[in-house]
Amino acid sequence: MGFLDHSTNNIILDAVLTDKGRELLSRNDGSFQIVKFALSDEEVDYTIIQKFGRTVGKEKIEKNTPVLEAVTRGNIAQKFRLRSISIPNLVRIPSLTLEGVTSDTITLNIVNTRSSSVTVKQTIGGDQLVPIELVDQVFRVQMNNLFLQATGIRPVSISKENIATYLITRSSALDTVTGASSVSPTIQVKSSLTSTMFDTFGVAGDKTTIRSYVTITGQQSGASKDLLVKINKT
Repeated sequence: MGFLDHSTNNIILDAVLTDKGRELLSRNDGSFQIVKFALSDEEVDYTIIQKFGRTVGKEKIEKNTPVLEAVTRGNIAQKFRLRSISIPNLVRIPSLTLEGVTSDTITLNIVNTRSSSVTVKQTIGGDQLVPIELVDQVFRVQMNNLFLQATGIRPVSISKENIATYLITRSSALDTVTGASSVSPTIQVKSSLTSTMFDTFGVAGDKTTIRSYVTITGQQSGASKDLLVKINKT
C-alpha cells in the first residue's frame, strides 16, 4: 500500500497485492485471507531530524518527503518495517555489528577457501541492556542463491530474483553484560559456481571476481547488517 497523492486535504491510497498474494487469490478456494499487515518507512530520511530538531525536522519530513507507490514484489516492498515497542522511555535501539573483523567484507574463492563462518552480534550504546522484546531470537539471512548458501540449513524460500532466505536461531549464549544475542552462520560458495560463470557475473573490468551481498536481519529488533562477499576465481 502506498500514497498516490497527499498534496491536498484528500488522502489517496493505492493498495495492491504482492505476486504471492495474487497467487493465493487465484486459487479461488476461499483460503485467501488478510490477517495482518506491516508498515514501513523506506522513504524517510531521519537525518533531517538530527539536523533540524524534532519539531522542524518532523514538519520537513511530512511536507517534503516523496512517498513511494505500492509495489507488487514482496521482497522489495518493505525493507525497513516499523516496530511497536512498549517501552515509553526507550532512547536507543540495538544495531548489528560483525564480530572479530575490521571490515564488512568476506573474501572466498572456488579453489580452497569456499566457506567462512561469520558472527553478527547485537550492540547497543550507553552500556545499556538490550530490551528483552528486542533481543533477536531468530535472524533472517538472505543471499544470492546462484553464488552462495548457508551450510547445514535449507532456505525457507527462494525468490524469482534468486534470493534465498534462511531463518537461523540465535546462538544459545547471550552477552553477559548487555543481554544481546548473536548468530554465526557459515557462508559457503555453491558447488554449482564454476569458473566459466565468472565471464558472465564477474565485476566489470575484472572477470576473476564476483561481488555479492549477504543481508542479516534480526526478526525481533528489525536491525540489519549487509556483508559484502568477494568470490575470487583462484
